[in-house]
Amino acid sequence: MAKGKNEWFDWFKALLIALGLAFLVRTFLFTPIIVDGPSMAPTLHDRDQMIVNKFTYRFNEPDRFDIVVFHANDQKDFIKRVIALPGEHVAYKDNILYINGKPIEEKFFTENDISIETNDFTLEEITGNYSTVPEGHVFVLGDNRTNSTDSRLLGPISIEQIVGKASVIYWPFERLQFIGE
Repeated sequence: MAKGKNEWFDWFKALLIALGLAFLVRTFLFTPIIVDGPSMAPTLHDRDQMIVNKFTYRFNEPDRFDIVVFHANDQKDFIKRVIALPGEHVAYKDNILYINGKPIEEKFFTENDISIETNDFTLEEITGNYSTVPEGHVFVLGDNRTNSTDSRLLGPISIEQIVGKASVIYWPFERLQFIGE
């Protein structure tokens, strides 16, 4: 009988260790997210399931064109693309992105992507307060510019609001891919 109790205790310990490790991984390293809506089309599709890398920004700042998940409010996280970094001026004119007055190619779009249609704007016009993205913030846009709640409405996003970098689409399986620039 003592052997049976010992075996159950060993299983219980193994289960507790596995749950503890899963908690630590999800809390500090990676977390799943489901894309909700069309704002990142054509890059991401509604209901794509992804892994978010939560530790990369503990050591590095976001880069231009990273796809990030951030806390939009207490109940909702958004997924968008970083367009401008702290200290940069951002503008769109005739569907061309300008950073600090220089045109920047958005290589993630193809010529067939109709969702890149972006209304002309400057940072000053949409935020009213800023001539450049404030320190500790980034400017984000959805890839589907005609159907996205992003920095044009929310203003610059604090780096502290960022949960992590979207790294991998794992479901649906036929869309399995690493996300990069």
